[in-house]
Amino acid sequence: MKINFIPTIIAIALSALVAYGFFSLRQDNFNNLLGIGCFVMMSIATALTLGVGFESSRTTTNIRALSAIFTLIFLASNLIFCFISFSVPTYIITNGILLLIFILLTYSIAKAKQ
Repeated sequence: MKINFIPTIIAIALSALVAYGFFSLRQDNFNNLLGIGCFVMMSIATALTLGVGFESSRTTTNIRALSAIFTLIFLASNLIFCFISFSVPTYIITNGILLLIFILLTYSIAKAKQ
């Protein structure tokens, strides 16, 4: 696995801006949770989409495609939670399951080495 620093920094900065947007859009006690959760999920997915390469170009392409799909899923999930009333456990469990599924699929693709 090779990390390209400039695209990774850009991906993390982009995630921080999106997370700040969700933080400022929500005006209650849950805006901190929404901002931090959005930043963590989006930064992992966008960093793998833009800033990480693998030994095989096929593996890199598959992980980038998966990461792009999950970036959109994470964005949609946080957008939904931004406009509905939710409890902290609901947010953590839902987005935690999504993040763990993403990590499991990414690991499976990287382990296959195709």
